[in-house]
Amino acid sequence: MMQSRLKVLASSHFSRRVQWQLFHSPERPVGARYYAINPFNWVPEKVKEKFGMKMRETESEEEVAAAKKEAEERGESSIFETVTVTEPEPPLPSPDATKPLDTSPTEESAVQIERRGDSHKYSTAVFKISHRKLNMIGRQISGKPIDHAILQMQFSEKRASTRIMNMLATARDHASPRLVVAESWVSKGQHNRKRLEPKGRGHVGLSVVLKEGRTLEEQKAKEKAFKLKRIVSAAVTREDKPIRNPGAMWAW
Repeated sequence: MMQSRLKVLASSHFSRRVQWQLFHSPERPVGARYYAINPFNWVPEKVKEKFGMKMRETESEEEVAAAKKEAEERGESSIFETVTVTEPEPPLPSPDATKPLDTSPTEESAVQIERRGDSHKYSTAVFKISHRKLNMIGRQISGKPIDHAILQMQFSEKRASTRIMNMLATARDHASPRLVVAESWVSKGQHNRKRLEPKGRGHVGLSVVLKEGRTLEEQKAKEKAFKLKRIVSAAVTREDKPIRNPGAMWAW
């Protein structure tokens, strides 16, 4: 059984090899089969022989130029060849453009420059104090006008109040007037101390941001005006707001 299978395989392999040699023989060039069955190679020749057609040869540049010249003499030239593209001339400089630019600051720029510097940040150096105690002082002066915050620290009984008062006074001198302590927070500062002190109470400092705002009198006046605006009449219900989704009239 095995011998018969080997014979069949050998015969098939021999037949394939013979076919390959016949197909790629020197008398038959490679690709002759594909050339014979490709219709695009011989159809144009048959059509030219039958109808007497001639293939259009590529014209040289001289012939193309001569043909264009003849068409132009007959008035049959293309409209795209007669159009001439002209580059636009640069605009002449106006007399105002020759004047030097005025770089002097105007009123609007001066106002913008002033508005950019309406905040000022200042902070104390880190010192020995509890984080909780210093944070209570920061909440006490936060949101108050700078003069009122300094007054609070002046009459405070806290040990760190004198240091905070001096810091606020220095920040007020550095910044513009009409400032309010907009922000205040406590931080440990930079950890670059040479000496290690393993204690429960660390070194923290207070930082503040002063911004332009209303004074204490202006805040009280605004709050009073808001409360007076709400009072429209002596009725029990509020009448300063519109009634939305009213109920039945008889239930009033």
